[in-house]
Amino acid sequence: MSLSEVRPDKEAKIQSIKGDERFRSRITSIGITPGCKLTVIRNDKNRPMLVYTRDTMIALNRKECSQIEVTEVSA
Repeated sequence: MSLSEVRPDKEAKIQSIKGDERFRSRITSIGITPGCKLTVIRNDKNRPMLVYTRDTMIALNRKECSQIEVTEVSA
């Protein structure tokens, strides 16, 4: 599933990051890398997603989230 499908207050683990080299470089430089866990804080329709990972709150647009493949982690 893509990151954009994860509901608020759920944890997910990054499996892969799609997209061009520029996107992958930028997203990994802010700490979103394969294998890291994150928590979805906000996932409102037509608004940026808020995720929390590595002690940082990050806002991602919907297109970016659709290029990040994740698996949900049960609590």
